[in-house]
Amino acid sequence: QGQLVESGGGSVQTGGSLRLSCTAGEYTINNRCMGWFRQTPGGEGREFLTSITPDDTTTSHDSVKGRFTISRDKAKKTLYLQMNNLVPEDTATYFCGAVLLEGCDWTSGFPYYGQGTQVTVSS
Repeated sequence: QGQLVESGGGSVQTGGSLRLSCTAGEYTINNRCMGWFRQTPGGEGREFLTSITPDDTTTSHDSVKGRFTISRDKAKKTLYLQMNNLVPEDTATYFCGAVLLEGCDWTSGFPYYGQGTQVTVSS
């Protein structure tokens, strides 16, 4: 299924920006639905943020619409998450994911994830 490796996390102040990157295999970046999730230490599980289909159709959670943008560079085999206007509530570990089966079903499509990258936003 291939490895997903996130990078780009760090510490920023409220209102700042970060761009996360996720490197993937060639088949994954070209043919699978991919997305970004996050998890807080006290959270119950990974929170869906945004996804992108192989034909570049995007879907985003209401909480990040207008602030977070997902994109994909197939030549670089990299998925991105541009995060703007960050607030302390965005502090979490961010995960890149991909759906193994055709489609974009994060529940039943056998999703898999990278190890995550930490984002900390201070007030």
